[in-house]
Amino acid sequence: MEVRGPESLELAFRAMTEQRAGALMVLPGTIFAANLQRFAELTAKARLPAIAPGRRFVEAGGLMSYGPSGPAMYRRAAAYVDKILRGAKPADIPVEQPTKFELVINLKTAKALGLTLPYTLLGRADEVIE
Repeated sequence: MEVRGPESLELAFRAMTEQRAGALMVLPGTIFAANLQRFAELTAKARLPAIAPGRRFVEAGGLMSYGPSGPAMYRRAAAYVDKILRGAKPADIPVEQPTKFELVINLKTAKALGLTLPYTLLGRADEVIE
């Protein structure tokens, strides 16, 4: 479902419910980031298992997240700033891809959705919120 603004969130979730969506994968974007709590509330109300980028979604009640580690990215950003402040030209600094990713699972949400997650998945998680 395409969501172009916060006003269309409820419509998107209503459509997903009507179409009997089995799960939801949220892509990164400003609308998601700015309405994180609302996304978590609507997924719970619709009883949709959802995965999204960033652990904040899981902390807000979402089922799971998988994406680049925020702290690791901030550390790399600090290294870029340090290089620039020491005289490096930004155009000469290579672009880097994230190298550390996190899987965070909310077990309380899984239980509320009636899901039993495999131990192999839970064992791979960087953090399990209970």
